[in-house]
Amino acid sequence: MSQTTRAAAKLDWSKIGSQLGLKGQTASSLSAFKQRNDNARRRVQELQSQPQTVDFEHYRSVLKNQDVIKEIEQYYKTFQPKTYDVSKQIKAIESFEQVALKNAEETKSKVQVELRSLEKALGDIEGARPWEETTVDELAEAAPEIDKYTEELVKKGRWMPPGYEDKFPRLSVL
Repeated sequence: MSQTTRAAAKLDWSKIGSQLGLKGQTASSLSAFKQRNDNARRRVQELQSQPQTVDFEHYRSVLKNQDVIKEIEQYYKTFQPKTYDVSKQIKAIESFEQVALKNAEETKSKVQVELRSLEKALGDIEGARPWEETTVDELAEAAPEIDKYTEELVKKGRWMPPGYEDKFPRLSVL
């Protein structure tokens, strides 16, 4: 049993999703991969349990055409399975994994910064005084541009900001 096979056998699939906090598409992709892995293992075990020899004598006694049996036996004896060097593919997968982990860490740090910012904003909102209790001076101190804008309107003889009467029309009872 190879080192990779032993490592794969020790893998606890039930804990991977929860330990890594996987959700949505990633969790379903992992589940589909696990299912393919289980099916492949099952198929390998089935094939390993089957006999791996061919009884050519049985076929000679059953079939009339002995030349075909001789030819097949010749091919069978000289057959050598192809071997492939998968080291390049493994290196590509490992480099992809490294890039994916790096991107995940960057995303995690960005999300943590944004989360801290949102928590601070939420704290500010929850700790803020109600709008009704805020004074004009406090508003001008918090946003001086509003005070400057109002001064400009007053200098120009405007007492209401543009669009105010459209949104809040004067109601007069005659």
